[in-house]
Order: sequence, then C-alpha cells, then structure tokens
Amino acid sequence: MASAETAAEHERILREIESTDTNCIGPTLRSVYDGQEHGLFMEKLEGRIRNHDREIEKMCNHHFQGFVDSITELLKVRGEAQKLKGQVTETNQKLQNDGKELLTSMDELRQCRLQQRNIATTIDKLTHCLPVLEMYSKLQEQMKAKRYYPALRTLEQLEESCLPQAGSYRFCTIMAENIPRLRTLIRDVSMSDLKDFLESIRKHSDKIGETAMKQAQVQIARDNAVTSQQRSASGRRIWKEACSGTEVDRTENNPFTEQDSGILDVEDEEEEIPGAHDLVDFSPVYRCLHIYTVLGARDTFENYYRKQRRKQARLVLQPHSNMHETLEGYRRYFNQIVGFFVVEDHILHTTQGLVNRAYVEELWELALSKTIAALRTHSSYCTDPDLVLDLKNLIVLFADTLQGYGFPVNQLFDMLLEMRDQYGEILLKKWNQSFRQILDQDNYSPIPVASPEEYQQIAGQFPFQDPELDKMPFPKKLPFSEFVPKVYSQLKEFIYACLKYSEDLHLSSTEIDDMIRKSTNLLLTRTLSHCLQYAIKKKNVGLAELVQIIINTTHLEQSCHYLEEFISNITKVPPDTINATKLYGTSTFKDARHAAEEEIYTNLNQKIDQFLQLADYDWTAAQGGGQASDYLSDLIAFLCSTFAVFTHLPGNSIEHATLPGKVAQTACMSACKHLSTSLLLLLLEADVRQVSMGALQQFNVDVKECERFARAGPVPGFQGDTLLLAFIDLRQLLDLFTQWDWSTYLADYGRPTCKYLRVNPHTALALLEKCKMFFSFSLISHLSSYMLLMSRISRSMKDTSRKNNMFAQFRKNERDKQKLIDTVVKQLKNLIATNQA
Repeated sequence: MASAETAAEHERILREIESTDTNCIGPTLRSVYDGQEHGLFMEKLEGRIRNHDREIEKMCNHHFQGFVDSITELLKVRGEAQKLKGQVTETNQKLQNDGKELLTSMDELRQCRLQQRNIATTIDKLTHCLPVLEMYSKLQEQMKAKRYYPALRTLEQLEESCLPQAGSYRFCTIMAENIPRLRTLIRDVSMSDLKDFLESIRKHSDKIGETAMKQAQVQIARDNAVTSQQRSASGRRIWKEACSGTEVDRTENNPFTEQDSGILDVEDEEEEIPGAHDLVDFSPVYRCLHIYTVLGARDTFENYYRKQRRKQARLVLQPHSNMHETLEGYRRYFNQIVGFFVVEDHILHTTQGLVNRAYVEELWELALSKTIAALRTHSSYCTDPDLVLDLKNLIVLFADTLQGYGFPVNQLFDMLLEMRDQYGEILLKKWNQSFRQILDQDNYSPIPVASPEEYQQIAGQFPFQDPELDKMPFPKKLPFSEFVPKVYSQLKEFIYACLKYSEDLHLSSTEIDDMIRKSTNLLLTRTLSHCLQYAIKKKNVGLAELVQIIINTTHLEQSCHYLEEFISNITKVPPDTINATKLYGTSTFKDARHAAEEEIYTNLNQKIDQFLQLADYDWTAAQGGGQASDYLSDLIAFLCSTFAVFTHLPGNSIEHATLPGKVAQTACMSACKHLSTSLLLLLLEADVRQVSMGALQQFNVDVKECERFARAGPVPGFQGDTLLLAFIDLRQLLDLFTQWDWSTYLADYGRPTCKYLRVNPHTALALLEKCKMFFSFSLISHLSSYMLLMSRISRSMKDTSRKNNMFAQFRKNERDKQKLIDTVVKQLKNLIATNQA
C-alpha cells in the first residue's frame, strides 16, 4: 500500500518537473529530498529520461532527410551569400565614407542647437534672476547706507514677488533664509536708533523747552495788544504758526528723511528765535514706527515707546534737591518739562496713533500734580520776595507756553494764587525789617525844613497839607519826624510789589484791587502795628519819643485815604465799588497811638514810683515839718516840665493843634491818680507798723503840695477842681485823722452827704491800727520816763499824797486816750462786719 502511494507521488513530481518552469523547481526537488524514497525516485527519473531520449531520437530520425535537404540548399546559397556580403560590405564602406562628413555636420548642428537651447534657457532664467539680484544688491546698498525703512520695503518686494518668480536656486534659498535675519537686523537697528533718539531728547529736553519758552515769550510780546478772549480762540494756531512749518510739512518730510541726527545743533540768534521743532529730527521715530508696522509689531513698538517716555517723564519731573536756591534751577526744571511735552505734542499730531490724546493727557495730569507738589515744597523754602516774583513770572511763562500747545493749566494759576499768600508773608517779613530799621534810625524829632525845595521834596514823599505852616517863613519844622514819609513810601512800595505779582495771572481789576487791599491791610494791622508796638515798648524810649510817635501816627492815619486813592489809581477800580475792601490803617494807627498814650501813662507812673522810692518819712516823728518833702518837690518839678512837652500833641485825630489835647489831660489825671494811690499805699505799707500824728502832719503837708500842683492847672482844659478829685480819697482820710472827727465819720457813714464819703473803713482801720500801735509804744515809753522822773522828785518831796495824785492824773489821761482809740477800732470793725453781712 505504501509503495503504491510512493509511486503515485513520484509520478506527480515528475510531471511537475516536466511542466514547471526551472525557476520554481526547487521546492519540488526539496520535497523529494525530504522524503525517504530518494533512490526509488532517482530510478524513476532515469527511466523517464531514457524514454524521452528514445522519443527525441525517433523524432530526429523522422525529420533527418528534410534536414539534409535543407543543408544542401544552404550550401548552394553560400556562394551567393558571400557575393552579397561583399557587395554589402562595399556599399557600407562607401556609405560610411560618404556619411562621415554628414555626421560631422550633424554633430556640429547638434552642438549648435544645444548651445542655442542652453543660451535661451540661460536668458530666460537670467530674466527671472536678474531682478532678484538687482533687488538684493539694492537691499545691500540700503542696509549699508542705514536706510532701513526703504530696505524693509525692498525686502518685502524681494520676498513676495521676485524670489517666487526666480525659481529654486541655491542663491535664492540663501536669500530666503537671510530674509528673517535681515528683518530682525532692521528691527534691532531701528530700535537702537530709537533708543539713541530717546536718550538724545532726554538730554536735550531743556534746550527744546528753553527754545519753546523763548518763542512763547516773543509771541506774548507780540500779542500784548490782543484781548485775552482773542488769544484763547487762536491759541494753538498762533503757537503752531510760530514754530517752523506746519504739521503737514513735518509729516511729509520726517518719516522718509535719510538722516538720523536726533537733536540738531542750533545756535541762538538775536534776530529770530528758531521754533522748538526745528531743534528735533523725528525721523528715527517715524522710521521705527513704519518698520514695526510693516513687521506687524506696531503694538509692541507703541507699548515700548510709551513705557520709555513714561520713565523719562518721571525723571524729568523729579526736581533737584537745591532747585529752590536759584531761579536758574527752576528754569532748568521747567525747560525739561516743556521740552518733554513739546515732543509728545508733535508726536501726537504727526503720527497716526503712536500716542493718543488720552495718553498725553494722562502724562500731563501726572506732570501737573508732581510739578505743583514740587513747586509747593521748594517755594516754601524761599525767603527772597524778588526770587518768588521771578518764579511767578517763570511759572506764568511756563503755563502760557504749555497752554499754547493745548494743555490745561488752570491748576498752575490756582497754585500761583496760593503762592500769592506765601509771597505776601515774605513781603511782610521784608517790610517788617524795613519798618524796624526806619523806626530804629529815626531821631523822633520834627523835620527841619530850610528851603522850599526841601519842603517840596518831603511833600512829594508824603501828602501833607497845613495852611498855617505854609504861611510860616523858612526855616521851619514839620510836625512829624522822618519815619512818617519813609513809612508812607514803604507802604507804596509794598503796594507796587503786590501789583507786580498780580500781573499776568488773568485776574480782573476787581480781584487785583481786592488782593492788594487785603495784603496792605495785613501790612498795616500786623506788620506795621507790631513794629510800632516794638518802637513804643523799647526800654530806652522816652516821653518825648512817645509824644512824637503819637504825632507821627496821627499824620499817618490822616494819609490813609490817600493810600486808598493810590490803590484805586493803579488798579482802575473806584474806591466806592460795592464790596470793595477798605483799608484798616485808621484803626492800626489809632491802636498804635493809644498804645503810645498808655506807654506815656505807664512811663509817668514809673517815674513817679522812682521818685516815691526816695521818700524817707519818719513815721514816729513827734511833729511834722512846715515844708513839703524834697522828693515830692522834685517830683512836682518833673511833672511840670513833662506836661509842658505835651503841649505839642494834637488835640484830636483830624487837626494838628498847638494846644494840649486829651492825651495831656489824661496823662495829667493818670499821674495825679497814680501819685495819690501810691502815697496812700506808702502810708498803708506793711513795713510801716507805727504812724505818729507828727508823721501824718508831714504827710498832710506833702499832700497839700500835690493839691497845690493840681490846683495850678499844669495842663489846660480841666473844668474847675476836676484834677483835685484825684487826691480826694487821700484828703478825706488825712482830714479824718488830723481832725480826729470819728464821731462824724461813724455817724454819717453810708449817707450821700457824708463828709468822709471817700474814706474806706478798711483803710481807716488799717491806719488807725498803726496809730494805736504807735500810741501803745509811746505810752510805755512815757510811763518809764515818768516813773524815773517821779522817783527823782520823790526824794525831794515830802508830801507823798501829792505825788500819788499827779501820777494818777497822768495815768488817767493816757487810759482815756487808749480807751478812745480802742472804742473807735471796735466801732470800725463792727461797721466793716455790718457792711460785709
């Protein structure tokens, strides 16, 4: 069974070998070798080969005759074939010889056609490549010449049109690869130029601002005749026309300018001041803006520019620490700020959106707040009114310059109004020194006038009119001293100083008038008033000086309405305008005069006290003298001479009189009252423990001397014995003690018709206690002396009863006096207690 299957398989393999392509016989043979009947297959294969050989042999034998016939025919054709071969060879040789020249011509033609095709192709390719190369060469030249914006435009054309048309060449690939690098280079270089520009304008902003402010000053001088309303309406147009060129001109020229000079060097010319924009070349900004716009990074550029300018603004707005020392420090500060905003204003109007109005206004608000804060801080250190005035003028020019560029400056003018108060305080301090110096240097004597020229010179300084004095011949004396015309001149100078500050502040005449009047009132009521008080309260000032001060203040008071007219004339505001501020000079000079009068009274009283310190009463004297005390006689003589000086005082505040006025009368009455009070206090002094009747008699003589002085009328104008009333208290007290009229005093006390109505029971009790004390000590002394005398008499007298009677009578008299004093003391105490209850 197995052999049959093997045989069938071998048969199949043999058929497959016979029918299969030799390339695919490998797997078949492998199956034979893989089997175990290899020998058997080989036998079958050899048997099949022998069978095929026998078939081939049979086939050959069957066709052998035809083959022989064919060979025979071929042998017959051999000769003809040889002949034909020779002819073909000969013909070929001829053809080869004849075609050699043709082939040479054909090769030449082929080469020519190839060259023509290459030339045409080259021309075509060069036609596309030459614009690229030319454009790239132009790009290199522009880059070398630092014309970056045109280079960027060339680069854009090269990338978008030229390179795509040129094809894919290596140099085009290199160019395409270099395009981003070139863009980055252009962007970086333009940014570097912008940084140089920003640094340059930061350094030269003060020069830009200085030129702008000079131009503004020139323009203001030209427009002095124009009303403020017209200036406001044409403000920006005037300023822009004053600068070089219009915005359109600058816009056309700047973005594509070939130079990048930053700040141009321009020297000042006397004939014409260049516009602020002539000093600046803005081409780096325009180029950089266009470059970043083309590169699609405009927002990045705008943010960078605004950020850098904000930083520069903070640096510009930071003042120097010593800016307040000189005006030049303020000027440099303002120049930098003006220069900064002149640049920003130009950028605003010559670029499309690089900066907008909101951004510029934000910067201006920042600058305005910081500038005002810096000015408030630094101006507070200033003590020189001239510097403050110059600073004010500089701030006005600063504000007007920026207002011409459209920036709101109302806050600056509001700050100037605040500085006006500071300026006023500085002026007050300066004038305080001037007034002090005038008062210290014054001789407090009437001004002698030797000629009409001198009189007219003084009349030109001070408005003084006195018809009676005009009639007097030269030489003569004016009633006031030199400090009157000097003070009046200083008042006018102060008004002029106030007026200078109010100029160019856009204030109405009424506001200027009100400001000047208020400042003048402060000068009068505070500064001049304090200086007059200082002059009055000085230690070395005498009565004559005080009298002259009263005369001087009277004339200054009379001149106040001339000051009001002077203010009205310079402000063109009538003095009778509704709500117009009035000058307080009248009250100021009245207060000063009253203070001088009070000082006169005080000085008189002090002189009286000095004389009273010389009083040397013997309070235990047995008997008074017949003449007044020496100190009191000297005091009376002093008062007489003093009141003689008072005859030069004016009678009232509106006329100059030669007769004594109320001041002399008041001084005389005050001196008499003070003298009376001081004498009473001297009598009641605690150190005076005992007072004898003899001392009271001497004291009474002195009081009578005072009454004689009062009765003599040292100062005219008193009615009747008015001056004597100053001594009425002292007189009634002394009469009570010298007349020992206690019964009348005690009986009539409290009645309007009482003889001793002005005697206070406390005063009477105090003086009576002193008298009682003296009487007690005197009684003891007398008893001792009497006992000693009686002992001597007793030795010689034999009648003892008579001796005792004499002693008893003496003791009885003394006891009666003591009892009487005790009774009066007791009654006075009861009277005081009753009144207190």
